[in-house]
Amino acid sequence: MEKKPQDLEQEFTRIAREYKDTIYMVCYMFSQNTAEVDDLYQEILINMWRSLPSFEGRSSLKTWIWRLSLNTCISYDRKRSSKGKALPLDMQINLYEDTDHDSKQIKMLHERINRLGVFDRAIIMLWLENMPYEEIGAIVGISAKNVGVRLVRIREQLKNMK
Repeated sequence: MEKKPQDLEQEFTRIAREYKDTIYMVCYMFSQNTAEVDDLYQEILINMWRSLPSFEGRSSLKTWIWRLSLNTCISYDRKRSSKGKALPLDMQINLYEDTDHDSKQIKMLHERINRLGVFDRAIIMLWLENMPYEEIGAIVGISAKNVGVRLVRIREQLKNMK
């Protein structure tokens, strides 16, 4: 049975609200530029709107949102890489930046994660969300065992970064 446009719109709105934080988190892992994050977020919502009628529920909604968000950001990242990076206009000052030890550690981890390849970045981000290996594998398209192997390598890589 095909959904009515009104039902589809309500479902889209509910999903967008429910998974807003997840979508933004994925966007921030691919860019620190606020305008670019907003563009990524909007692009994900457009892709979600286009794909929602064909979502058959073969995976959980959560898995589908993660996969859609990651694929959108990866595609955007590839397009951006082929064009060259845009330089954002920035005053190089953040009045709200924390300078305590924990904030510095989090910032360092974030910078190191951003230096990973796109695929490894997606895996570590999902792991940091406490997702089980099976779900991470379903999202990125590899086996749970392969997720474990890749995580060991990724964590080692992060430790060795300077």
